[in-house]
Amino acid sequence: MTLFLLRHASAGTRRANPLLDVKRPLDKDGKAQCLQLAHVLNALKVNFDLVVSSPLKRSLQTAQLIATETGYEQEVVISNALAPSATFAQFQHLLHECSSAEDILVVGHNPNITQFLGQLLGVCAPDGPEPSPARIRLRKGSLARVSLQRNSAVLQSLLEPRIIRALYTTSTKSSRSKTSRK
Repeated sequence: MTLFLLRHASAGTRRANPLLDVKRPLDKDGKAQCLQLAHVLNALKVNFDLVVSSPLKRSLQTAQLIATETGYEQEVVISNALAPSATFAQFQHLLHECSSAEDILVVGHNPNITQFLGQLLGVCAPDGPEPSPARIRLRKGSLARVSLQRNSAVLQSLLEPRIIRALYTTSTKSSRSKTSRK
């Protein structure tokens, strides 16, 4: 199984009221990040068999934009195993439920999506008080590609928004040089 872990795209500043923050949508930059990432994924010929999102609006919007732009035709599955309060055990249960799919995109939030990635790779302590020796950073709109085989996970790539933006810009420029006709 190939697992793609995506932290939701930019959604502006966090709201003080948690009930309002649940409904916080993507901002203009977040929508642009999604479209750029989808363009890069299409160029890499990445297709998803399953797309799963946190129930919060910003994650669901991110998942839906990516799914639509990459040609995913099914409904995005909503799972509380990707909500900000989810545990690694819930995430593992979600992965077990989705084990029949080959390429899965999951969209969630920090800090747990980063912790889930770290625990899959064995670089984060499960829940101990000791700090882990290695850290992983997923900025908003970052995508990690992990190969899961039996009981091992291998990080294949990690794309941050800056790299995605550069790849998008490079791929949309004309390959012909501009020449003037006089």
